[in-house]
Amino acid sequence: MMKIVVEEDVSERIDSYLAQRLSISRSKIQKLIKNGRVSVNEKVVNTSYKVVFSDFVVVDAQLDFTTTIEAENLPLDIVYEDEYLMVVNKKSGMVTHPAPGHYTGTLVNAVLYHLHISSTTNMRAQIVHRLDKDTSGLMLVSKDERVLESLSNMIRDKEVKRCYLALVEGNDLPNSATIDAPIGRDKQNREKMMITDLNSKNAITHIKVLKRFKNKSLIECVLDTGRTHQIRVHMAYIKHPVVNDPLYNNRNATTFGQMLHSWSIDFIHPITKEALHFEVNPPQEFLDYLEKLEEKSCIIE
Repeated sequence: MMKIVVEEDVSERIDSYLAQRLSISRSKIQKLIKNGRVSVNEKVVNTSYKVVFSDFVVVDAQLDFTTTIEAENLPLDIVYEDEYLMVVNKKSGMVTHPAPGHYTGTLVNAVLYHLHISSTTNMRAQIVHRLDKDTSGLMLVSKDERVLESLSNMIRDKEVKRCYLALVEGNDLPNSATIDAPIGRDKQNREKMMITDLNSKNAITHIKVLKRFKNKSLIECVLDTGRTHQIRVHMAYIKHPVVNDPLYNNRNATTFGQMLHSWSIDFIHPITKEALHFEVNPPQEFLDYLEKLEEKSCIIE
């Protein structure tokens, strides 16, 4: 039995809303509704019902929604590995966690194969944190629940430092700045996030300009918080969106996706207590783009 209070100012079909909220396929939600397993404010509804703010939704999910995630022999760029954890370099275009529409070809599928685990129903599967599909770079992977909990707590307590490289539009940014603006779901487009005071969470990004080009800037971003799309939303908010971002940049984007890369990571090993530092260059497409900008009158900082 799942109970949900609608905390967003929406007017959306209940099957669509629940599919996104619960990460269950829309067809399965529709089957639940057809079988009278979904009620709103103590009344059974049909699929055309539109949820609104403060609705109390009860989902009696007696159907089996367990999804088995299979191991897949996929390329996995391992930067560091010991008996407790791994640091991997996720390629741009790879989904991190399995979700409706993406149950294969994900980082989780690749990690399961590497760890000789044939399948799992645990959607987290030891992945400590996530990167957007088209964001590349370093990620932490644990090998047991104890390490997973320790690393997750370290990220929560800001004991893991992650630096990102981003290529953004414009070259008139200050040399350094802090963006402190809360992020919540975009009520007009649920695939996007936005700066809002409504049902939002605090979000803080520190930026530093590394190099200025004719009409773009290469910046370093350090996060105090880890909200969905945080860097992309914050940079779009200050009118310097990430280059090639298909969601937050009005310019046309190629299939490579946003020029955003998790460049370095620093943390204390939760078991050995060793101080660890790793960094990895951006993908070749990112580097090639930077090289073309270099050829067009780079402005030296």
